[in-house]
Amino acid sequence: MKPAPFEYHAPETIADAVGLLAQHGDDAKPLAGGQSLVPLLSLRLTRFDHLVDLNKIGALSGISRDNGHVVIGAMTRHRAVELDPSIATSVPMLAAAMPWIGHFQIRNRGTIGGSIAHADPAAELPAVAAALDAELEITSKSGVRRVAAADFFQGTFMTAIDTGELLTAARFPVWGKGSGFAFTEFARRSGDFAIAGVGVGLEATGGKITRAAIAFMGMGPVPVRATDAEKALLGVSIASLDAAAVARVAVGATDPTGDVHASAANRTKIATHLAEQALTRAASNAAANA
Repeated sequence: MKPAPFEYHAPETIADAVGLLAQHGDDAKPLAGGQSLVPLLSLRLTRFDHLVDLNKIGALSGISRDNGHVVIGAMTRHRAVELDPSIATSVPMLAAAMPWIGHFQIRNRGTIGGSIAHADPAAELPAVAAALDAELEITSKSGVRRVAAADFFQGTFMTAIDTGELLTAARFPVWGKGSGFAFTEFARRSGDFAIAGVGVGLEATGGKITRAAIAFMGMGPVPVRATDAEKALLGVSIASLDAAAVARVAVGATDPTGDVHASAANRTKIATHLAEQALTRAASNAAANA
């Protein structure tokens, strides 16, 4: 198959890109890494009259620090994040999630912003953004606004990005001393979309958990935060954590559906096991970083 005809635009500045998106409205679509959009266009599962290629906009790439956050430009490639040593020390959950994304060829081309904006509920980066309470910077002709990850993902492939707006950066908070993280998932084959996955972050002071984050992927139409399990963890001794019990509570926050890959019951069983693994690993890392 071939895409339906479209007009191609290659702006070199953010201002020009958002200007084109505003001008053409719902008939325009940004093109980042193209790892999701191009197959959809080629199969004619979607079509747009205008494609706005972001690859010439240098200002959209890069990794920096700002006021307790790691800021990653939307056009930064997955591989650049995966190989950046500052990510492993500042945002360990993100570093742990990167190798799970597709194959290395996908990561060489795919972008942070493209993955987050695509909002696939089975994707890794939306789950990490939700778990870490990331802020997403959205730019339009009227300026820049920041949206919390909890408000950004609104449904399957649906986000808070409005017509004429562009996701330009993701801001990931840096946790403090005594924090530990883990990310894991299960797929039928390496590189396939995950049947289920989970990211866990724990921070402990004096051996007691003071901060917790648990987010699932593939277990609902958006990344699912297990807030009840997170609250139950506060004050618990990191050394006596009952990971299996917490995992069962955490999965109770999800509402998976069945499909050709797995039934809802099977997804729940897999996610429970994954959550137990991730909680155990995160607790061990938090203890080691005390």
